[in-house]
Amino acid sequence: MKPIVHVPNQVLTTQTQTVTVFDKRLTKLIEEMTATLIATKNPKGVGLAAPQIGQPWRVFITRPKEESVIRVFINPEIIKRSDEETDGVPERENKLEGCLSIPKIWGKVKRAKTLSLRFQDEQGRWHEEQFAGFLATIIQHETDHTNGILFTQRVLEQKGTLFQTGRDKDGKEVLEEITI
Repeated sequence: MKPIVHVPNQVLTTQTQTVTVFDKRLTKLIEEMTATLIATKNPKGVGLAAPQIGQPWRVFITRPKEESVIRVFINPEIIKRSDEETDGVPERENKLEGCLSIPKIWGKVKRAKTLSLRFQDEQGRWHEEQFAGFLATIIQHETDHTNGILFTQRVLEQKGTLFQTGRDKDGKEVLEEITI
């Protein structure tokens, strides 16, 4: 397991490098990412990109639900997006997106409802697959990470509102609007 890198660490806003060698170092990176994602608790992570553990590679993993099999995506490229967009995170009551690298900050991001992704697996084989719903949102968030883009940038580009987690007078967790 590796510690999660937080903003303002520059690795999070820098374009990552293409993976060209599929060897034991890549296997170790994926194992470290997997252990790190499984260990996230509050909030529970649903995806993790290599820059989030300080590694500048075009790799991310997903796990939409705790019982889901972890999937690995190497050198991802979104080749098609639907024109239809989500109104925040689909399949969730709370539509706000968050990020393990930006703790306690939330915002609504409109993303394509469906997409086609071209990517490689751990052996370097190319795949093309379509995704929809929550998994499509996760993939767009994590692909952004590999391009040095954070979800907060998307919220601001869309003229949305950012929120931070706080506590009310009774100690109950609440969301407070951030003024920028």
